[in-house]
Amino acid sequence: MTAVLPCAPTTDLPDLPELVGADLRVPLVTGGWVRAANLDLAASAPALRAVADHVAELLPLHASVHRGAGYASQVCTAVVERGRDAVAAFVGAREDDVVVWTRNTTDALNLLAACVPGPVLRLDLEHHATLLAWRSGRVLQTAPTVEQTLDGLARALVEERFALVAVTGASNVTGEVPPLRRIVELAHAAGARVVVDAAQLAPHRRVDLAATGADYLALSGHKLYAPYGAGALVGRRDWLDAAEPYLAGGGAVTAVGAVDATGDTPATWAPAPHRHEAGTPNVLGVAALARACRVLDGVVDTIAPAHERALLARLGEGLATVAGVRPLRIWPDAADRVAVVSFTVDGVAPGLVAAYLSAEHGIAVRDGKFCAHPLVDRAAGAGGAVRASFGLAGTTEDVDRLVGALRELVERGPRWDYAVVDGRWAPTPDPRDLDPLGVGRAGGTPSCGSR
Repeated sequence: MTAVLPCAPTTDLPDLPELVGADLRVPLVTGGWVRAANLDLAASAPALRAVADHVAELLPLHASVHRGAGYASQVCTAVVERGRDAVAAFVGAREDDVVVWTRNTTDALNLLAACVPGPVLRLDLEHHATLLAWRSGRVLQTAPTVEQTLDGLARALVEERFALVAVTGASNVTGEVPPLRRIVELAHAAGARVVVDAAQLAPHRRVDLAATGADYLALSGHKLYAPYGAGALVGRRDWLDAAEPYLAGGGAVTAVGAVDATGDTPATWAPAPHRHEAGTPNVLGVAALARACRVLDGVVDTIAPAHERALLARLGEGLATVAGVRPLRIWPDAADRVAVVSFTVDGVAPGLVAAYLSAEHGIAVRDGKFCAHPLVDRAAGAGGAVRASFGLAGTTEDVDRLVGALRELVERGPRWDYAVVDGRWAPTPDPRDLDPLGVGRAGGTPSCGSR
């Protein structure tokens, strides 16, 4: 089996929580190994060490929940139910708000989509999870400035009646944070509710339902340093109680009668949240998400934002010194951003940039359109862009390595050959072992390898 060797990471702020994999080393096509620079946290973040340890502690007690008489079952039931309190506190939920466990943000938004009693208004800058969850309503084109966009939103809310406004908490393309309180005020004045896609915002900034006045919020554990397959929808109970269950099955009912003459099975559905949580829940995922919220609650207001802003400023200054690198923006007047930066490199395909950064410098970024096709098509063109994103894992060394690698690419080009293989740019040949765990080998047995 190919070794994955540790190395001491550069830490800018020692008070930041520890992440699993912060010491990961990766091979280069040119030979040797380097500490991985993970600049792809907007896609999925590594686990907090405290989260991984908590899941390991819970594994021996893992059991089905709610109706088990055994001790382990009662422990896991408490984990699932008390975990709602941790998430609710983390997002500033109101006393009567409900926390529904989901798989991720996309799942949460689709759940809510089935509950909304009317058309939905959203902006064209949104992630596909928001653009596609609702097929009724209207998609409003984003204007060149924040103020113009708000004016357009206000006009749309007057011209047509909407039940809900769906808005991102932070763009997954540019990191820009829209003025949520002002959007909520406009929506509420027009009789509409607001749901915030907080997948990108929650890992970086405090999300406060009560303070902003937003009605619903969706988030993913895998972006919140809890990659164990759970997410949550948090918000007002009435629509959730009135809607048909998201899934029909055990746990979503309080009683089921005998099949009647028509072949129907009468059921009395439980109120939310259990109404929409049929089946055995992801106990470990819920435990991970709840523990992540408790850990991040101590850093998300102060240490984490200061850390990210320093790295964002350093990255912005560095990219400005590299010829042909063009960062993407939605609004020049956006007042706040989280640690997500997308850019293009003149004359170089985004996929080639990403493959080069990984293969020759050990830097993980993402390329493409980031499930936000309308926004990226408008800002970067049909070819897409490159995205660098960081959070608790970011260091000044990572930022400087990225800037240096881009400068090297622009000034002298790659040192290796690259080609499009199965639709993706890749080094050719690629001498790295891309299956170090042996999951693709017969019998699943890893083979021996060398550094």
